[in-house]
Amino acid sequence: MPVSIRPATPADAALVYQFIRDLAEYENLLDTVEATETDVAGALFGDNPRAFADIAELDGEPVGFALWFYNYSTFVGRHGIWLEDLFVRPSARGSGAGKALLVNLARRCVEENLGRFEWSVLDWNAPSIAFYDSLGAAAMDEWIIRRLTGEPLRRLAGL
Repeated sequence: MPVSIRPATPADAALVYQFIRDLAEYENLLDTVEATETDVAGALFGDNPRAFADIAELDGEPVGFALWFYNYSTFVGRHGIWLEDLFVRPSARGSGAGKALLVNLARRCVEENLGRFEWSVLDWNAPSIAFYDSLGAAAMDEWIIRRLTGEPLRRLAGL
């Protein structure tokens, strides 16, 4: 049976949360996860969701997910999609689930006339980098991601 992709529903909140934790564990970042299942459910399925998730299923069983949101490019003058998380269970890697999730989002970009489809990948994740390269995804080596959290964020906010 081929991989199928479907939008996550409120009944999937625990599943999406578990995929987030599985991804964090794979990336050796599980100790940094602050989100709760309630946080994820609110963000994806609350009154005004600003993030979305798709579930990959193989033989009717969930094997992966993509969590994404719309961004905006002032240079392109159109919205795009930022892929925050992509994860496929190790037992399902090579099944086409990861590619199917990316194809689904690429199709959304084209159908909605969006300008870009972007994501980041950890520099040590050679298998994922090779996979993304095989799809024609360009590395944005000239860009450096910056982040404010915790005390530096509060300090800049003057709080």
